Amino acid sequence: MTDRYPDFSLAYYSSDRKTGELAVIDHAQGEVQVRVLPTEEESALGKALKPVLVGLDENRRVILLDPASKTLRIQDSFPVDAFPAHIYKDPKSARDWFMNDGDKQTGNDTLNCGDQGSSVTVVEHTNSSQARFLATLCVGRGHHQACFSHPSEHAPQVPSQAYISNLKDGSISVIGNDPADPASYLKVVATINLCEPEKESEMTAPGLPNNAFPHGLVYSPLSGKVYNLNNGYGTVAVIDPVTHAIERRFDFKGHSNLFITPDGRYIIGRGADRKSDPEHVLARLTVIDTWDHRIGDSLILPDVYISKYFFDPEGRRLYLTTSSSGSPEQQQNLKTDALLVFDLDSLPELKLARELRLGSPSGTLEFVQQEGRTRLILSSNAGQGELLILDADSLEIVRRIAVSEPRSHSRIWLLG
Repeated sequence: MTDRYPDFSLAYYSSDRKTGELAVIDHAQGEVQVRVLPTEEESALGKALKPVLVGLDENRRVILLDPASKTLRIQDSFPVDAFPAHIYKDPKSARDWFMNDGDKQTGNDTLNCGDQGSSVTVVEHTNSSQARFLATLCVGRGHHQACFSHPSEHAPQVPSQAYISNLKDGSISVIGNDPADPASYLKVVATINLCEPEKESEMTAPGLPNNAFPHGLVYSPLSGKVYNLNNGYGTVAVIDPVTHAIERRFDFKGHSNLFITPDGRYIIGRGADRKSDPEHVLARLTVIDTWDHRIGDSLILPDVYISKYFFDPEGRRLYLTTSSSGSPEQQQNLKTDALLVFDLDSLPELKLARELRLGSPSGTLEFVQQEGRTRLILSSNAGQGELLILDADSLEIVRRIAVSEPRSHSRIWLLG
């Protein structure tokens, strides 16, 4: 790769979902250096007590959170069984929110919440020596997703709040997210019951827990509304962030997650049909217009199971990674290494602009800008132990960088 591409520094985490390692990749003037951080042996701690991986500071030292004492420590080595929690970044602040889904059977975080739910942890300046633990809050029982409301030109009345969906409870926890309002800041201010009694059985009480199974949570600064997908019911609940009331619901069957375009105009639902064809998984994408909540274009993609979604910083393109799911017969036909590229200019019509084959499933993507334009797309491919560098204009792979031994899971993030 020539030096005409911009420089970048990147953290690369790879694991077998039990133990892992961290590497730092530096690209400068066309030269690449990969440094695997020294490791510590696996501890004998239970999952709830394993250190949480927060980030890397300016000197590429590991930042860890002790879940029991809630203290941060910075060190040169990486504990191989450090827990890489699912992170949601608050787009309007330097705060990151770490999800703790709790025990697999009960969904409870017994360390922090006993048998009353699981938790989220908020850390400020995560990739800096100034990293600061702010709070661990008990919410409903996991799995969790998060989104953040904030005032905007079109919805100036909306408060700054975090919304955390609780899969096992069928609820949403609302948390104050405005440091200027100490009465509500980092406190649970409301719990939204997602129950639709008419969809529950006669044996189920119309309360909490219920069978809503929320998984898909977005906020639109255009409409000033929060949208939650209830997988158990096949509906979307439209929530007023001022009153926390569910204003309306509409059917949206066949989808398992939501994501929203950077301008807040369109919500895209993704789903997978594993039942219609015994030999082929059928991915589904459907558009919702937040102006009028009208359901628009829907696209079926054969032999694709959509894994993760990414928007480039300009909001010009949507990137979808793929992975494996379905029966053995269906998996034989799946494109598990595909990267699907959509041009957002075509919305509300969904048009697949390009399908790339990366050689193995991508873990996550990052984007490197230069003078306000995305120049590089970076993809972590754990199955090959590589970092792929793609030219953002041509979408061609311009370099493959060997990082680690092949593993099942990877995650990358840019370093300052």
